[in-house]
Amino acid sequence: MKINIKGPIVSTNDKFIYDFFGLEAVCPLDVGKALKQADGMPVDIEINSSGGSIFAGNDIYTALRSYQGEVNINIVWAGSAASIIAMAGKSKISPVGQIMIHNVSVAGISGDYHQMDKASEMLQSANKSLAAAYTHKTGKSESEILQMMDKETWLTAEQAVALGFVDSVMFQDLAAAIPGSDMLPREVIEKTRKMINNKKQSDLLRAELELLKLGGSYD
Repeated sequence: MKINIKGPIVSTNDKFIYDFFGLEAVCPLDVGKALKQADGMPVDIEINSSGGSIFAGNDIYTALRSYQGEVNINIVWAGSAASIIAMAGKSKISPVGQIMIHNVSVAGISGDYHQMDKASEMLQSANKSLAAAYTHKTGKSESEILQMMDKETWLTAEQAVALGFVDSVMFQDLAAAIPGSDMLPREVIEKTRKMINNKKQSDLLRAELELLKLGGSYD
């Protein structure tokens, strides 16, 4: 079953507004319903999102990590909160894909210096919470991840795999099957030959059965 993470990642309470305007978005309730419908069967998560609400992103990440079935993640673009969701399972990234991680930010904060200090404390705590998803996936230390978030790090597909954020690049298996030559590998030839022979035998048996049904013979 395929579950799309496309467009902004928004709260369940806000999702109906995006639906009203016909805008693509995803919320935790959408993903929760899809996982319930999948009922333990493998799910493919397709990510093409710049991110959005960290709270909604964390909710979706947790739901995917808690899912009892297999979770396969395919990434085209995963920025901000979407990159957290990308850490929730075995993953592949498009050769032209990217991942971006950065510090948590909040708009519209106001108040005196006590409130500003508290806001800074809250944001730093939120950074550490998000870093846990990256450290679990990559095996890197919290300090390494926080440094990458602090300078807003953009990763190509190859960099994402090299640093452990993603498991592999899409389509590499196909490219490796025919390395720099027009000749097919012997393994591919033999598997294809066996498949064709099996089909011929199946077609022959089918023809024999049809003749028997018609009362004919196969001489």
